[in-house]
Amino acid sequence: MTLAPFTKPYTEPERAAGAVRHYQWLTEHAKPLRQPALLTVRANSLTFERIEGRSVRPDDLPRVAALLGHAHGAAWASDLRSASLDTPHHFRDGTRFDDYLGPRNRALRRRHEQGYLPNKAALHAMFGLLETTAQGPCAFYKDSNPRNFIVTSRDIVAVDTDDLSLAPMGYDLAKLIATLHLTYGPLPGQAVTNALLAYNEAALRHDARLGTTDRNQLDSSLALHAVLTAPYIGRNGYRYSLPLRFSHRGAS
Repeated sequence: MTLAPFTKPYTEPERAAGAVRHYQWLTEHAKPLRQPALLTVRANSLTFERIEGRSVRPDDLPRVAALLGHAHGAAWASDLRSASLDTPHHFRDGTRFDDYLGPRNRALRRRHEQGYLPNKAALHAMFGLLETTAQGPCAFYKDSNPRNFIVTSRDIVAVDTDDLSLAPMGYDLAKLIATLHLTYGPLPGQAVTNALLAYNEAALRHDARLGTTDRNQLDSSLALHAVLTAPYIGRNGYRYSLPLRFSHRGAS
């Protein structure tokens, strides 16, 4: 039986065009990341092949971590080798590919204004934490939450290309770990360690300079995600909260 296609509407044509651009970039540069076929592009909607499956669960974490490691390693080898985390990259058509630091500096300021950071000292501590994570080879961030992958009987398919920016290696893995915690509750420490090992082993296959994300770097990214995702608690299936911390250690 052929499944009916899935159509995603957009209120702004620019958002639809951006999602197409992201989809095409991932198709070209992150080949290990399987995506559903993009069937029809309209000004305010995109129609995709429908994939039958389920969202990611905690026991899927090692497989998805390895998939992300392969995708990030492939993207670095293909297009991000010369990218810098504090400078916008560019797509083939010249359109801006957001850098890592600028958008997250702005997002942290918004979280302070919204009351998720209690004072200016906490805000500046988070700025410092952000700076410590901005090192090493560039990867990409595509908002790897459990709903943005579909686990099928044979494969794992990545969906939703609304968001794409530069990020350090391991940052999008941290987003997946953080949002699994928000959805299902705290993960065992060994499960996080095993996910990081799977991620690094996969990334390392693409270049000897990759696969070096350590637990301190991952924990720093998790601390950032705790603040950045705070407004979404109680929405999108996020029933648990991540502990917030406003001090940081230098990443090694």
